[in-house]
Amino acid sequence: MTSPDASAAKPPARDPWDLPDVSGLVVGVLGGTGDQGRGLAYRLARAGQRVVIGSRAAERAASAAAELGHGVTGAANADCAARSDVVIVAVPWDGHAATLEGLRAELAGKLVVDCVNPLGFDKKGAYAIRPEEGSAAEQAAALLPDSRVAAAFHHLSAVLLQDAGVAEIDTDVMVLGEARADTDIVQALAGRIPGMRGVYAGRLRNAHQVEALVANLISVNRRHKAHAGLRVTDI
Repeated sequence: MTSPDASAAKPPARDPWDLPDVSGLVVGVLGGTGDQGRGLAYRLARAGQRVVIGSRAAERAASAAAELGHGVTGAANADCAARSDVVIVAVPWDGHAATLEGLRAELAGKLVVDCVNPLGFDKKGAYAIRPEEGSAAEQAAALLPDSRVAAAFHHLSAVLLQDAGVAEIDTDVMVLGEARADTDIVQALAGRIPGMRGVYAGRLRNAHQVEALVANLISVNRRHKAHAGLRVTDI
């Protein structure tokens, strides 16, 4: 028999915008010398986050870090992963699997945020590739069984991210993952960048369409000579 007070005892729904303080976390960026990685590292560091960028060559990472400033440091990929609390994967798609396989030990126990977009290009423009696992994020989860994998930061313009003259990035960040604690962390990190908001968008099984949408944004940008992002309305 159900108690008449059962409904009253139910805790109130949690505010989806009640996000953790992530200011003390160290964020590593694998692929931090590429355009997207550099841009994300720059924006997070400019917002006060401690950032380490990784590269296959430590010297290259150190040189890029010096150019970015704002306290960014550089290291070889393995050191970058080991020194970081949260690791953003921003490597090219064709090196995605090999990079993660080689860092399985260093990424164990870490929150890994995949922002890689599997895309191909031909004379008609950009098109989405569907990996065997379903998406780049799901491939990461399969390759990193001892890590917690989320997906985010797919739809950001590398040009705007790296432009020091742009004070705010007017966009939402779709965040996907299996555990609320992890997606909350990623949303909070996105929210540290002025103008940006992290929005929960489902579990990793839904990552393919988020990754694939980048092909559409590339078409928008080419037609309109823009750096388009996304906004989710009514939330």
